[in-house]
Amino acid sequence: MKVIFLKDVPRVGNRYEVKEVNDGYAINFLFPKGLAEAASPSALFVLERQKKEIQIEKEIKEVLLIKNLKEIENIVLVLKVKADEKGHLFSGIHKKEIADALQSEHKAAINQEFIALEKPIKEIGEFEIPVQAKGKKSSFKLIVEKI
Repeated sequence: MKVIFLKDVPRVGNRYEVKEVNDGYAINFLFPKGLAEAASPSALFVLERQKKEIQIEKEIKEVLLIKNLKEIENIVLVLKVKADEKGHLFSGIHKKEIADALQSEHKAAINQEFIALEKPIKEIGEFEIPVQAKGKKSSFKLIVEKI
C-alpha cells in the first residue's frame, strides 16, 4: 500500500515522503498513530501543494536571514551579568542567551545554530561574535559588563 508519511518514522520514512509499505503495517500502526495517510490522488495533490509552499517559505526565510546578517554588523550588544572581582562570570554566556538578547534588544532574528561561538563566554570584556549561515558570514560586537 502506498502511503504519505505525515511525520518522520525512524528506519521507515521521512515526513512528506511517499512510500510503499505492507498493508497490515499501514492499517495497524501508521494510520492509527497519525504517522501516515493513504496516498490517494487528492492526498498527493495536497502534498505537492504543501511542498511548494514549504519551498517558498524556505526561500523567504533565506532572504530574511541574509538581510538580518547585514543588519547585525553594526550591532553592539551589551549584556550585564554577575561576576566576581577578577571579572570571571558565575555562569557562562551561551549561544542561546546571545540569540535571545539579540532578538529582545535589537529585533534581530538569528537562530542560535548560526552563532559560531566555540565555547561559552566566561569573563567580562568585549568580544567579536561571528555569525555564519548559508555560506554568508557576519559578526557583531558583544560587551559583557558586571552588574
